[in-house]
Amino acid sequence: MEIILKQDVDNLGNKDQIVNVRPGYANNYLIPQGYATAATPSAKKVLAEKIKQQAHKEAKMVADAQAVADKLAGVAVAIVAKAAEGGKIFGSVTAAQVADAIEAKGFQIDKRNVKVDAIKQIGEYKAVVKIYKDIKAEVAVSVTAEAAAETPAAE
Repeated sequence: MEIILKQDVDNLGNKDQIVNVRPGYANNYLIPQGYATAATPSAKKVLAEKIKQQAHKEAKMVADAQAVADKLAGVAVAIVAKAAEGGKIFGSVTAAQVADAIEAKGFQIDKRNVKVDAIKQIGEYKAVVKIYKDIKAEVAVSVTAEAAAETPAAE
């Protein structure tokens, strides 16, 4: 029996996929649980139209994400951190700090999409920002030491 999956089912298939299963498995488990519907000719036509529309939306999302990635690739951000004399940072620069610096440049990104190695020294680094699925952009990150405030000497 052919069915159309409404959601991913382990060891069977993914959402919007047409699969063949035994009639008992389909009628007694998959369809009543809401995991699938029967693959009638009209349901197949609806599925084909849905897949066509999703492909169009996906292409637009990829194009938009690629445009953002191209703009973001030329961006360099500077982060100021407290550091010791040797250039070692107190703590480390996190992905959230890099994300905030990128957002200050006018880009809307989520800190969970920023991947950066442990930054524990003053210097130049690269951060990878995931824009959409396989589209990523590298951002130059410059970490500088915070200027020490002059304190008057006690007399």
